[in-house]
Amino acid sequence: MDKSEAQGVSTLRADIEAAKSYTVSTGRKLANPNPLGFGAFATTLMTLSLSNMGFRGVSNQTLFIADLCLLAGIGLLISAQWEMVRGGTFGYTVLAAFGLYYAGYGVLLMPSMGIANAYGGQSTEYYNAFGFYLLVWSILNFFFFLASLATNVPNIIIYSALELSYIFNCAAHFTIADGNTDMGSTLTKVSGAFGFVSALAGFYMLCHDLCQDALPFNLPLCETESFFRRRKAGRED
Repeated sequence: MDKSEAQGVSTLRADIEAAKSYTVSTGRKLANPNPLGFGAFATTLMTLSLSNMGFRGVSNQTLFIADLCLLAGIGLLISAQWEMVRGGTFGYTVLAAFGLYYAGYGVLLMPSMGIANAYGGQSTEYYNAFGFYLLVWSILNFFFFLASLATNVPNIIIYSALELSYIFNCAAHFTIADGNTDMGSTLTKVSGAFGFVSALAGFYMLCHDLCQDALPFNLPLCETESFFRRRKAGRED
């Protein structure tokens, strides 16, 4: 390879590296996808929590399939894609995960799917299987909770309360499977209470992201990222 060819190859490599790092600017500001995400999450979770707490005697959650599959399932997935465009790894991960979770939960409630019938009705095996489903989701949500520690206080409340909701709901299903229906009902109500708290924190985030400019006062988020940044800097030193 002569000198001119070597220079040509070097120039081509430099152009490729420059293209990799080049960001196209459209001159437009992307909309914040979080209000839709928090609104869909909080609305769906609150209806489920009210049912778990036994408000107005509602225990059959079939009606909530509309929220689960459409508002939460589709709405959260749409928000997740825009969060990915904005470069938010945490936001994209949790929005996509819960969008699919709620859509899947809605499918489980569809009578036409025959999920309960596959277990011979709401049998011991059915409640144990549902308990496993919730248990594994509590493990996944625990990682979301850990990641939220470096965001802000409302986010921490969302995922910590949700974690407790999963744990108590899981315990409720295992307890009912063991034949202790009364204790299972109590644990379900406790689960609903923690879910209600998580939903309230979600509505707070919705209000902050969507309504802050229209309010005569500020809604603080109490950011915690700086604390973890200081700890990381200290370790590097």
